[in-house]
Amino acid sequence: MSHDLNSDDTLERLADVIAQRRGGDPDKSYVARLFHKGRDSILKKVGEEATELVIAAKGGERQQVVYEAADLWFHALIALADAGVRPAEVLAELRRREGLSGLEEFAARKAQAREAGER
Repeated sequence: MSHDLNSDDTLERLADVIAQRRGGDPDKSYVARLFHKGRDSILKKVGEEATELVIAAKGGERQQVVYEAADLWFHALIALADAGVRPAEVLAELRRREGLSGLEEFAARKAQAREAGER
């Protein structure tokens, strides 16, 4: 499979588009409308898209899963922008986890939480 664009670049470009449209006219931009409605509306939309992905995956139709995953990722990027987080930060965290098993990662987070509670 050949890719002309690096996925990091695609996510960063989408984040830039979201940032540009954030303060736009809510009547002309879906992104501006979501930001205008506020954080609760953004997060509700992320939840709806996650549910739609689950339903699509359960149905097993490959193209529908791709479509719903794209919707979820797009809305997750809006939620990240609302929180002041860039996609590169999330990708860096995923790269950090690459060499760890899921169980090791869970144990490390549990230990960090325990240490934070002792302070």
